[in-house]
Amino acid sequence: MGTMKINPEREFDGQLSINTSSSRLIDPEEFRRQGHMMVDFLADYFQNIEKYPVRSQVEPGYLKKILPDSAPYKPEPIEKILEDVERDIFPGLTHWQSPNFFAYFPCTSSTAGILGEMLSAGLNVVGFSWIASPAATELESIVMDWLGKMINLPKTYLFSGGHGGGGVIQGTTCEAMLCTIVAAREQMLEKVGRENIDKLVVYASDQTHSSFEKAVKISGIKLENFRIIPTTKDTEFALDPKSLSRTIEQDIKSGFIPLFMCATIGTTSTTVVDPLKLLCEITKDYGIWVHVDAAYAGGACICPEFQHFLDGIENANSFSFNAHKWLFSNLDCCCLWVKDPSALTNALSTRPEFLRNKATDTEQVIDYKDWQLSLSRRFRALKLWLVLRSYGIDNLRNFIRSHVKMAKHFEQLVSIDERFEIVAPRNFSMVCFRVSPLALGNKQVNKFNMELLESINSCGNIHMTHALVGGVYMIRFAIAAPLTEYKHIDMAWEVICNHANAMLDVN
Repeated sequence: MGTMKINPEREFDGQLSINTSSSRLIDPEEFRRQGHMMVDFLADYFQNIEKYPVRSQVEPGYLKKILPDSAPYKPEPIEKILEDVERDIFPGLTHWQSPNFFAYFPCTSSTAGILGEMLSAGLNVVGFSWIASPAATELESIVMDWLGKMINLPKTYLFSGGHGGGGVIQGTTCEAMLCTIVAAREQMLEKVGRENIDKLVVYASDQTHSSFEKAVKISGIKLENFRIIPTTKDTEFALDPKSLSRTIEQDIKSGFIPLFMCATIGTTSTTVVDPLKLLCEITKDYGIWVHVDAAYAGGACICPEFQHFLDGIENANSFSFNAHKWLFSNLDCCCLWVKDPSALTNALSTRPEFLRNKATDTEQVIDYKDWQLSLSRRFRALKLWLVLRSYGIDNLRNFIRSHVKMAKHFEQLVSIDERFEIVAPRNFSMVCFRVSPLALGNKQVNKFNMELLESINSCGNIHMTHALVGGVYMIRFAIAAPLTEYKHIDMAWEVICNHANAMLDVN
């Protein structure tokens, strides 16, 4: 990406191009000029993204040494600001859209996703209630049904299903978890009395995302009432129904009240899938709210061949996944469906006088402010609508399948090298591997793989992260970046092997 040149014919005179002395904070022509410039800047970025180290190589505090300690008193031109972005900000970025980004889980961009964000930002409506912008509410209800049908959710979760269910777009998984825990809490306390809040118990496995623990803390459930059920290699580190059943029975005998369980479709560490059907058979007799977190893997379920992972979802209470992870919808776009929206609205709704209106008072409409934590909300549905329309179901399925095929290819590369081993089953597009104990002899296996990963990440060519499951340190190789191709997979494997070779020779 070349250094941006300021047009010498347009000398900056120290005055804002936007006339702040008038009410025209958005000048259409100046917006057009700067908007084109920003699109060109981002297009150049994507075109040259492989030139940057994937993981930022800066030291903590680097930016404070570069930037002034106060904001400028005089306006500065967008040309200069973008030059500073490239010079000062880019070195401190980890490039999540790089084709060589294989860390964490993806947070994918797309042309439609970016343009949808631009359109949403430009319109900048605040859709807290239907009357605030009817299209924002109605489009969200429609696209949530579209997406629910794409993953073959039971009709009980859909607005159009005739059973009272529905969907809402949250920001993140943590928000979806917290909203559902609070809904379950209020529903239960109505039955057992508010004085019994300290008896409420929630359940999850030790592989459940840490967002759940945060949601439990915020919800007011005592942390000592959070039952983290250990998983084992025998069940491939999935939540064991027998262990869950025993834990629930012990709680009931001790006078506790089982409230909520979080099951995971595609755990963060290894993408393991909890046996949802069996878990729901256990919880249904106790009135436990079951939330299903499929933050990453839910996107794969638009493909029929992955929908069996949702078997049992019909007996859960809520389900969420992040369209910004694998459905090209840009952060943030967490899709949450509930069978009983009234449980959400009873727990989260407020009715101040200044928001009263005829449509709301006569209960003709949805007010999404009552389905979420905050009052204000962005027009995220517009972005998701653009993505679904711009690519279509067939193309979205093919994108996901291509990532899964690339993961299978990487898995084969690892498998044929006797020095490495696959340490967890590959369910989707992430491969967990390590240098095997056989290749290391008496050397510390976890320590070696930890040092190998840091060596690889420090070179900047590729970026991966790790997991520690059952005492085993493993390297996670997650594929879903929008620009990744087979050549990037082969290059990544070459980098891994080169670093392993160097370290094995030294050791």
